[in-house]
Amino acid sequence: MQLDHDPPWAMQLAVRVEKAAPPAHGAVCAAVAMAVVSLLTDPRATGGEWREPVSHWEAGRIRKVARRARGSRWEAVQHLPGVTVEHAGARARAFVPGPVTEVPPELAKLQVAGLDLAGDEDPGSPPAAPYAAIALNPHVTMSTGKAAAQSGHAAHLLLRRADEQARAAWLDGGLAVHLLRGAQWADCVSRATVAVQDAGFTEVPPGTTTAIAWLVTG
Repeated sequence: MQLDHDPPWAMQLAVRVEKAAPPAHGAVCAAVAMAVVSLLTDPRATGGEWREPVSHWEAGRIRKVARRARGSRWEAVQHLPGVTVEHAGARARAFVPGPVTEVPPELAKLQVAGLDLAGDEDPGSPPAAPYAAIALNPHVTMSTGKAAAQSGHAAHLLLRRADEQARAAWLDGGLAVHLLRGAQWADCVSRATVAVQDAGFTEVPPGTTTAIAWLVTG
């Protein structure tokens, strides 16, 4: 059973959004998902200095907060403990979780609201298997920041709950993620291994299914 921490803990996420060449919505969602699972499988999180804060966070609500950064402010957060992933022109960094009342100043300066980007003109083909397939609920309106956090949740749940053999193959294959666009939601639901039920803190009502995911291994 998950516990409620006081103060709440969260994993902070930063997305690089430059005015001249902003990334696409779907690329950001996939990059955030990959950053989340990359941090959770990093040796520092599985048996090193990050293990304790990650375990404490996972014992409560697995909150994630997406922020946007550009220029010097993006560079300023790169020294903070975390993992950066680049995917399809998007860059995202997941940070080691901590209390929401103790966000480092460099991160606190990054804006949470307003992360909303245009969709991908060409979402591209799925990567070679194994990869995580993530589908966002097309019946729910979410900003890019919200959708990215939900994608991160879906990948996180998949990492913890997937079949052991499939999970091992995904890990060995580099933790690739593919965000589905245009697929039939009902068909995706029938394949899903995990579903994200949102707590309702932002944008959507509590209990809303925002994202689902499953592993494609062949």
